Amino acid sequence: MRTIQFREAICEAMSEEMRRDESIYLMGEEVAEYNGAYKASKGMLDEFGPKRVIDTPIAEAGFAGISVGAAMNGNRPIVEFMTFNFSLVAIDQIINNAAKMRQMSGGQFNIPIVFRGPTASAGQLGATHSQAFENWFANTPGLKVVVPSTPYDAKGLLKAAIRDNDPVIFMESEQMYGDKGEVPEGEYVLPLGVADVKREGKDVTIVSFGKIIKEAFVAADILAKEGIECEIIDLRTVRPMDKEAIFNSVKKTNRLVILEEAWPFASVASEITYQVQENVFDFLDAPIQRITTADAPAPYSPALLKEWLPNANDVVKAVHKVMYK
Repeated sequence: MRTIQFREAICEAMSEEMRRDESIYLMGEEVAEYNGAYKASKGMLDEFGPKRVIDTPIAEAGFAGISVGAAMNGNRPIVEFMTFNFSLVAIDQIINNAAKMRQMSGGQFNIPIVFRGPTASAGQLGATHSQAFENWFANTPGLKVVVPSTPYDAKGLLKAAIRDNDPVIFMESEQMYGDKGEVPEGEYVLPLGVADVKREGKDVTIVSFGKIIKEAFVAADILAKEGIECEIIDLRTVRPMDKEAIFNSVKKTNRLVILEEAWPFASVASEITYQVQENVFDFLDAPIQRITTADAPAPYSPALLKEWLPNANDVVKAVHKVMYK
């Protein structure tokens, strides 16, 4: 099987869907002439032209609102935010219009729209450009939230998101666009709301998603040398969440560690913790451990940033805690 970059998988998904359906277009800052801020739309302007690959002003509220209206009138927009930190400028359009329109219209309007772009930290970008918003958007009824961690998942899930008749928040990472992985050349679509067991194990379940899941794999390799087998579940879709996949794993391992690149208060990890204790509490042999960023804005200093972000050593410590080691 061929190996391609994450950005190429994103580009292929959008291009294939745009060839299939003329109602789909891409809009955002630098998506056309510059081939995308992270080159995720490279070559698309040449193929589809400026009416379907549209450079916008720096005006997220404006082009997000235009695309919501377009979706109400039969189009299927893909809206790229250069970073989801900039989506806050358009959050009224996303939350109060896109997410609620089907309910407020009594089902008269679907909003088949994808808002996509990078989330969370990406090195020394400072406090206002290093935030994770998965839990923010997942808190909103009417939105689906997808956070892939591999090129294979990114392509299959993005194609599903584009075909979905409801608004989807599709969150990537600046630090993953160059990641390489195996991606089939043929057509495939991955269903939203289905987690993936990326590594099987019998001693402890680690649940994660997005780029931070890489730290779980590093930790699992370290722990394997101690004879501890970790099962790693990649949520892939935060909302709807595949709770059964988590429950089934916890029933097997009896221990749970959750790794998330976000602030701890009201996090996705908090929701998973509640769901597990509510539904499979009797299977737990230790209190659930969650690992998040520090409860503070992201620092700029490399030394402080290293301390702020969760890492493999944090995962190892958490696993030792649930294993009573």
